[in-house]
Amino acid sequence: MTVVIEMVSDIVCPWCWLGLRRIEEARKLAPEVDVRLLFRPYELDPTIPAEGVEYKAYMSSRVSSPEGRERMAAMRQALVDYGNAEDIPYRFDAVSHRPSSFDAHRLVRWAQGQGKGAAAKEALFRAYFNEARNVGDHAVLVDIARSIDLDPDIVADLLTSGADTESVREEAEVFRQMGITGVPTYIANRKVAVQGAESAEKLARLIRHAASLLPQERPAGQAS
Repeated sequence: MTVVIEMVSDIVCPWCWLGLRRIEEARKLAPEVDVRLLFRPYELDPTIPAEGVEYKAYMSSRVSSPEGRERMAAMRQALVDYGNAEDIPYRFDAVSHRPSSFDAHRLVRWAQGQGKGAAAKEALFRAYFNEARNVGDHAVLVDIARSIDLDPDIVADLLTSGADTESVREEAEVFRQMGITGVPTYIANRKVAVQGAESAEKLARLIRHAASLLPQERPAGQAS
C-alpha cells in the first residue's frame, strides 16, 4: 500500500524549505511505509507581478508596526537557528527581490513529471534563500532546470509558450478552496493533514497514521 503525501508549499516560503527537509527525514523514520511525495503549488501572494518587486519595500508594506518588525526578526532568527541545525543555509540579508513564484511552480510541475520534483524544490529554495537569485526570471529557471538535468531548451520553450499556466493556476486554487491558508501543508491520501513545518517525528506519525487508514491487503488465496 502506498501513502500519497501532497506537500502544498511556495518557493518563497522559508518554512517550506525546512518542511521539505523534514518530510524527507520523516520518510526515513517510517521506512515500512511506501510514500509517494507530490508537490502542489501555492502562492502566498498571487498579486505579485510577473517581474516581481523590491523585497525590502514589499516587506515594509506588509509589516509596518514595531511589534510586527520584532516578530519578523524573531521568526527569521528562529529559521536561521533551525537552518544551522539542519544544514539549511538561509541568507535573508542577501535577498533583495521578491519574485512571483508562479513560473517556478510550473518548473516544479515539469520536473515532477520526470521524477525530479524534490530536486527542483531543493534547487529553487537554495537559489532564492541562499544565493538570492530571482526565481521568477526565466533565465534563472532555465539554469536551475539544467542543474537538475532537465533539458534547458525544452524548459525555455515551455516557459515562453505559457505551457501549463492554467493547470497550475487551477491546481493552486483547488487547495485554496480546500481551506489551506498557510504553508507548508501536508495532505495524506486526501484524508488527514498537518499544517506547518512540523518535526520529522510528527510527520512520520502522520505517515504511519495515514497508512493505518488504508484497506488492509488480504493474504493471497484468502476469500473476500
